[in-house]
Amino acid sequence: MVLEYDPETKSFSAVCPELPGCTSAGDTEEEAERGIDEAIRLYLSPSDLHLPPTARLVEVTVG
Repeated sequence: MVLEYDPETKSFSAVCPELPGCTSAGDTEEEAERGIDEAIRLYLSPSDLHLPPTARLVEVTVG
């Protein structure tokens, strides 16, 4: 996570560069951190996939 203070808006922004679009902001560091935590959890949460019967779901392990 990258946490930055913007003196112009007097607020903090939090960005997770590895997860495109995963950002947060807040009046305090803690608020921005809580927001990015929620954003990351939502980004990574499973979603319902509607696949055609011919599709295969394959797991991949990295590392």
